[in-house]
Amino acid sequence: MILRKIQYATVKLILLISVSLTGCVNVAPWERGNLAKPQMILDPHPLQSEIQSHNYSSREAAPSHKSSAGGGGCGCY
Repeated sequence: MILRKIQYATVKLILLISVSLTGCVNVAPWERGNLAKPQMILDPHPLQSEIQSHNYSSREAAPSHKSSAGGGGCGCY
């Protein structure tokens, strides 16, 4: 029983170490340009998304994404 717990703990430790080491990588200077491409951005148009979110929250009488207070819009354009 104790041996089984030790084996289970060892397997968990090895798994944890192997998962944590996969994220450690050195990026070469000539590869950094590939990571800086506009296609790699999570939100390619952050200003446009912010404006759309503001318009939606003010029209739909929903709480703003930046505050907990409700909106006062009528839903019309």
